[in-house]
Amino acid sequence: MDNKRNTRLRKAGILVFWVAIWQLLTLAVGNHIMMAGPVETVVSLGQHIFEQDFLHTALLSFGRISAGALLAFVLGVVLAVICLRYRFLEELLQPLMVLFKSVPIASFVVLLLIWWGASYLSVSVSFLVVFPNVYVSTLQGLRSADKGLLQMAEVFRMPLFNRVMYIYRPALRPFMDSCLKVSLGMSWKSGVAAEVIGTPAFSIGEKLYISKVHLDTAGLFAWTVVIIILSWLFEKLGLYIWKKFCRWKPIRGVNGRESKESDMSALQGQDIVLTQIEKSYGDNDVLWDISRTVTAGSICCLMAPSGKGKTTLMKLLSGLEKADGGQISGTGRTAVLFQEDRLCEDYSALCNVELIGTSEKAAREALLELLPEEVLQPSCRLLSGGQRRRVALARAMLSENRLLLLDEPFTGMDEGTKNKAIEFILRHRNDRTVILATHDGQDAVKLGGTVWRLG
Repeated sequence: MDNKRNTRLRKAGILVFWVAIWQLLTLAVGNHIMMAGPVETVVSLGQHIFEQDFLHTALLSFGRISAGALLAFVLGVVLAVICLRYRFLEELLQPLMVLFKSVPIASFVVLLLIWWGASYLSVSVSFLVVFPNVYVSTLQGLRSADKGLLQMAEVFRMPLFNRVMYIYRPALRPFMDSCLKVSLGMSWKSGVAAEVIGTPAFSIGEKLYISKVHLDTAGLFAWTVVIIILSWLFEKLGLYIWKKFCRWKPIRGVNGRESKESDMSALQGQDIVLTQIEKSYGDNDVLWDISRTVTAGSICCLMAPSGKGKTTLMKLLSGLEKADGGQISGTGRTAVLFQEDRLCEDYSALCNVELIGTSEKAAREALLELLPEEVLQPSCRLLSGGQRRRVALARAMLSENRLLLLDEPFTGMDEGTKNKAIEFILRHRNDRTVILATHDGQDAVKLGGTVWRLG
């Protein structure tokens, strides 16, 4: 409390200091036309506030400028999303964005006055200032989304809404935070400037122009204070709505699946057949002439030294990469426990499991088999490596897929935790096919599976 009070006192002191400088400067000039002081400005502001058309004027200017900024925000986001999908459209729009950023606002103002007069001038100018910033920031933010998480979402067929809210939204936030802080204030500066030039009826720009004509410096300062207050309110409102949107945690479990046994029984698949599989990266032959049949419903422990192709083979089986030669059949719907956890780390363990469509009840029950209850709600960023690994394991096992690819699932676990994870896999496998990459031959014994050695 003391720190907050000291901060407020310091800010108040700074404000008083600059008001005092303003008053001293006014006294030094000694000419109310050249410089109106704080007292004259406050008196003039009070007079304008009680004028009959004050509220009408302020609201109309606020509405026009806000409408332009809102339209720019919506269109900028929509176009950025489309351009993310269609690169040609981005190239097509590039000259237009350069034009918006390079041409002086005054040129646009004169041109717009010629085209459709002063009525919609502030709307248009506000739009032109905000639109390119929102478009560029949104596109950059969307492109910064974690590619690993997007691959995870593709493998688990994560609903589009969940991808937007829990993968793209966190990536977009830092870009949009800075964009809104700059753009919302600029929209007011440019919008009011356009009103001064166009002087539409019942606008703050018209009032500034009248003050200038009558050499009413106090009135000019008073309306400037109104602009500052409205601009501040507009910026705070915009940032408040954006922050509320970023903190919103909508329902994640789309499928709402409660009974695992009945649903999983339909996921037993067919044999997985690999025929003469080849995969190279440049001159490095990672996999060569790999042929094997994995029986449907079996557990197969894939063993090989590091760098001998276990993860590569997992990527081929999941469809994330294509083989250079050979054929793979029978994989069907696949869940993957990646070598990296690939969790949405800003969100809880419970949220991460729900994101693939699992109900909250089913997610909670499964996680409690692996983790203490107190770690289900905090951000996954705060969990240990072994705890994050167990969250990723629960996500894979609860997914509705007939093939489970588990790439070194016991990383970061001690022996006791590892045994608990093995029991979890056996309990939730539901006769589905499991291919598990490991370095430990005892894993195959505990899981009751066969061993497949690479290399």
